[in-house]
Amino acid sequence: MGLLDGKSALVTGSGRGIGRGIAIALARAGANVVVNDLGTSLSGEGAEQLPANQVVDEILTNGGKAVTNAGNVASYDDATEMIEQTVREFGRIDILVNVAGILRDRMIFNMTEAEWDAVIAVHLKGTFNCTRAASIKMREQQSGRIISMASVSALGSPGQPNYAAAKAGIMGLMWSTAQALGKYGVTANSIMPSGATRMIDSTPRGQKIFEETGRRPSEMAQGTERDPDNVAPLVVYLASDAAANVNGQVFHSYGYGYTLLEQPHAVRRLEASSRIDPDELARVFPQTLGANLKQPPALGFGTLLNDRPESEWSTVDGFKFWKSPFEVET
Repeated sequence: MGLLDGKSALVTGSGRGIGRGIAIALARAGANVVVNDLGTSLSGEGAEQLPANQVVDEILTNGGKAVTNAGNVASYDDATEMIEQTVREFGRIDILVNVAGILRDRMIFNMTEAEWDAVIAVHLKGTFNCTRAASIKMREQQSGRIISMASVSALGSPGQPNYAAAKAGIMGLMWSTAQALGKYGVTANSIMPSGATRMIDSTPRGQKIFEETGRRPSEMAQGTERDPDNVAPLVVYLASDAAANVNGQVFHSYGYGYTLLEQPHAVRRLEASSRIDPDELARVFPQTLGANLKQPPALGFGTLLNDRPESEWSTVDGFKFWKSPFEVET
């Protein structure tokens, strides 16, 4: 018996990388899978059905059930059809995993409107398009799991303002969806995934590694802490009935473990008996709201926990477990 026996899933952008590993893992856990991939380049150009077909072939070869979809998540109509195809093929849709994405990296001061629009369209609008269509079916069913890929880039990646904005927007979208659909038995969660994919290959660091070793980071990552398939077990769990009480959460998948992010909460407030004068604010701000301000964590977020003292770590059922001493308990 698998965790997902009898469930039906749609995984967008699952012809390669993180999405591919998720689609295969869902099928291995017993789910029927619609493998969506437009087959574009990293910048969103062109189209090729081979990657999605190869994933479907692998699932079928291993005794699972899967079909291909070559639609574009940025298209409202295509996204709606993906959900309809899942229902036609497998009778219902229990799981939606939003992975599809592209990159068009630039600094904020030299990014073009087209580069901004293209990334927002695929990541943020694409996640909305698929989530909206799936939510209708899931609300009727009174059950469902929506899992969307965010990114640590949302925490302040300097060369990815479009990507960062889209990924931060996805977290907000999932929080909203969780609040709206929780009473219908539908959960919505976000994952900040990590792993050496072709997106990493395309970065200056990835290109430097290739020049030095003759191998791309994605090739070297297989079976290591950088393997993008390490994200898949968390997705399988969140997609299962066992995670019915996990809703509106953000996780970071890094190495061989997962981090839960605390929900946003207030840390300071300055208040007066009437409207505060700008001169008064300038005088009091440094020792109140402005004292010891922290910079956005950006891409270093995943590795910072390794520097926490051993006293903050414990062992739970054979696993190392860290809990922040500053976690807000309610």
